[in-house]
Formats: sequence, structure tokens, C-alpha cells
Amino acid sequence: MDLLSDVLVVDLTRALAGPHAAMMFGDLGARVIKVESPTGDDTRLWGPPFIGEGDQRESTYFMSCNRNKEAVTADLKSDDGKDFLRRLVRQADVLMENFRPGVLDRLGFSVEELHRINPGLVILSITGFGHDGPEGGRAGYDQIAQGEAGLMSLTGAGPDEPTKVGVPIGDLLAGMYGAYGVVAALHERARTGRGRVVRTSLLAGIVGVHAFQGTRHTVAGEVPTAIGNHHASIAPYGLFRTADAAVQIAVGSEALWSRFAPVVGIDVADPRFATNELRVAHRPELIGEIEGAFAAAGAEAWLEQLNEAGVPAGKVRTLDDVYSWEQTLSQGLLIEVDHPTAGPIQLPGPPLRFDDNAFAGARKSHLAPPLLGQHDASVRAWLDEVDADAEQGGLS
Repeated sequence: MDLLSDVLVVDLTRALAGPHAAMMFGDLGARVIKVESPTGDDTRLWGPPFIGEGDQRESTYFMSCNRNKEAVTADLKSDDGKDFLRRLVRQADVLMENFRPGVLDRLGFSVEELHRINPGLVILSITGFGHDGPEGGRAGYDQIAQGEAGLMSLTGAGPDEPTKVGVPIGDLLAGMYGAYGVVAALHERARTGRGRVVRTSLLAGIVGVHAFQGTRHTVAGEVPTAIGNHHASIAPYGLFRTADAAVQIAVGSEALWSRFAPVVGIDVADPRFATNELRVAHRPELIGEIEGAFAAAGAEAWLEQLNEAGVPAGKVRTLDDVYSWEQTLSQGLLIEVDHPTAGPIQLPGPPLRFDDNAFAGARKSHLAPPLLGQHDASVRAWLDEVDADAEQGGLS
């Protein structure tokens, strides 16, 4: 049985952070009902690229974060829309929202009201910069959050070239942290019977992964800056040019250094490079010597030598290469779904597996990202059945 098959998620979220969190639940078998305004999630219009034509045109951006969901529409400013949401909330285990602070309250669905309707409801609230504090009301867009949360100052060729990460990592991290918090709240609810509110933000998600860069500042008093494709605290660890392409190496211990140095003709005991601290201090010289050696052959030849020496190394793949790579396919990271208008399409797959060489616990098959309002009729019919059963039970 799917791990979360007994969980119903009402997904009020738009864009990426919240939809990603809800999709994580859908991937593990939860029933996820995505509630959109009659005009739909903004990401349905985020393109190109699109697939299809005319009124069957669909955004590939929307498809990236909405698999394994049903889709319904409701105008939450209308009486009918409010009543529809109340009916969903009564049945739900989880409600996810990423409105700006105060929006749900103004619509009549404050935390107090949601818990009056369903005391066991776990509520996930994702914001841009937090639900309170001096800037809690700011709108949250990923690239702005990457800059405000310091990530861009750590990324790029150097301190004068702040660079965003190539995916909306603030959104994705907030979604993942949010899902993690919801699982904890559901675990608590099993003991108490009461739901609670889980809050996170793009700001929190990014600060949460500052890792060693954060403690460089909070403990050591340093202000880290971008240094390109090399590790701030380990050398050699990064991207190096060969005669025809770049390779990446990770010499993360003295034992690895003793294996790597002879491959590129460096004396292991060279006083400039004898310890990691010295190698970091003399990084420009070290890079020059390594790339000088690497210039004698191409990437594949060097990767073969490094592999034989037991030194972690790899190539920089483009996405077409990644999605045709046998290792990617072996991990179930590419799935096929049957889309209502586009037909069979392939999507990046869920990143979790359970048990050896099995996908038990997660879905055996996946639902395509839904069309706008695709499940309006079926979800409303289900709610009618639930309400009728409840009314009959109350009369018996």
C-alpha cells in the first residue's frame, strides 16, 4: 500500500513552493486535490515552452510540480466557492497554502476557522519572508529570495558576479521543508488528535541550507563570497579544464590527495600542498598545476585514470544527457504518464525509493499533471456522496 494513501491534501497553492510540497505527498500516494481559481494557477501561463496548441496548450513549467493531483476550480470570493472549500476542509488531513499573510483570513478562512471546521487539520503556510516580522508581508519570488537570503553572494564566478542557482531553489527548499514539517505534524496528530500550523518561507529554506557557509560567518566571523566552481574549504575540489572539456574532481581527504597527486605529477609532500589548509591557501597555484597536467589529454582519458586511482571525478552533463543516462533511468527518475491532451509524456520522477531495488511505498503508476478543472465534476460528486452518507448516519 502507498505510504500516504490514507492522507487527503487540499492544495490551495500556486507557482512552485507549495505545489512542490503537495506533489511530494502525491508521489507517496496521498490524494491531492488542487484548488485553483477559475483562471488557474499562474504557472499554467509560464512559458515558453508549451506543448499543444490553442485551448489545449499546456505549460511545461506547470507540469514540473503538479503530477499526481486532481484539479478543481473555485472562486473563493464567492459563496459557492467558500462552501466548496469548507466541504473539502471537513474531509482533509492537510491544507497547504502560500498566499501572502492575511489573505486567507480576509477570505474567511483564518486558522481558527479552519480548525473550527476540522480540529485535526494540519495547515502548511509558505510565505516569501516569514508570516511575521518587519518584512513578513513581502511577496515571495525565488530570485529575489535568493538575493535577499545571501545565496547569490555565494554563487558565481567571483564576488562581483552574484549569480542565481539554475533552478528556483528557494521555492523548492521551502516546499521540501514544508512537507517535512507536515509529516511531523501528522505524526503528532496521531497521538493528540489535533492539527497544527506548519510555517516556513523561501527565506527560511535558503538560510536553512547555508551549511558550512553559515557557520563561517556565525562562528568564524568571515563573510563568504563566491569563488566560482571551487570549494571554499577543500582543495582540490571543483571544476578543471582538460584538453577538450571540463572534469570535476573531489579530493576530500589526505588519503585521496595521496592517490590524486601522482596522477597529475605533483609531489604529495610538496610543501605548498602538503595539507588541505595549505592547498586552500595556495589554490591558484594548485589549479594552475592541475590544469597544466590536464591539458595533455581529453576529459574521458583523465576520467578513466582518476577512476583507476580511486579519485572521485565526473563530467558536467547537459539535461539531455542526464535523462538518457542509464544510471538515471535505473533509479526511476524518469516516468511516463498519459496526459489528457498531450498523450504519453515523460516527466522527471520522484526522488525517493523504499526497500532494495523497489519502489514499494510510493505510487506504482503516476497521474499526469491535470487540466484546469479536470476533476470538478468527480470531486463534487464525491463530496455529495460523503455528505449524504454523513447525513444518513446522523439520522440512524
